[in-house]
Amino acid sequence: MELGKRRFSIGLTGGIGSGKTTVANMFAERGAALIDTDLIAHQLTAPGGGAIPEIHAQFGAAFLTAEGALDRSRMRQFVFSDPQAKSRLEAILHPLIRIETERAADTAHAAQAAYLIFVVPLLVESSGWKARVSRVLVVDCSEETQVRRVISRSGLPEPQVRAIMAAQATRAQRLAAADDVIDNDRDTAALEPQVDKLHLLYSRLARE
Repeated sequence: MELGKRRFSIGLTGGIGSGKTTVANMFAERGAALIDTDLIAHQLTAPGGGAIPEIHAQFGAAFLTAEGALDRSRMRQFVFSDPQAKSRLEAILHPLIRIETERAADTAHAAQAAYLIFVVPLLVESSGWKARVSRVLVVDCSEETQVRRVISRSGLPEPQVRAIMAAQATRAQRLAAADDVIDNDRDTAALEPQVDKLHLLYSRLARE
């Protein structure tokens, strides 16, 4: 059964550095159940993760760390320069992520949360996600804010940050896909009333 048909659900997305995690956690504090596809992807590519055997078979041991996890830095550089490699990696990860998100949704359903929020960084870029959720929520900020935040937290050089941004959907594409938008160009205090307003809306729609 499709996730969006089973429970009222939100697909939360935004570009790198937009503040998706901060916003998602604020909804969780108000009673939403969070299912983070990026966290699931990390679990699948950790030592012993479900994706590791096929990644090893497809790409070789050179793309694994000494502990047996995906070497994310090396793989990131590789798929940036080789679109076919990117497609091969996605073909391994996406079906597994879908299975795990559905499993997590069943758990959240049993817990009777107010509604589900799927945190999907590449929701706009990934086919199918928009149809699987009830509404799409975009956390939005300027590109300059994105760059500043990512450099501050990761220490990556600006050209690399902009290269990551260029590989994602554009700000305009995300906003075009949105049912709801949260402006995160300011501080956390400015998020509170926006999250409160949407939480009330989502709680009402989830009861209908």
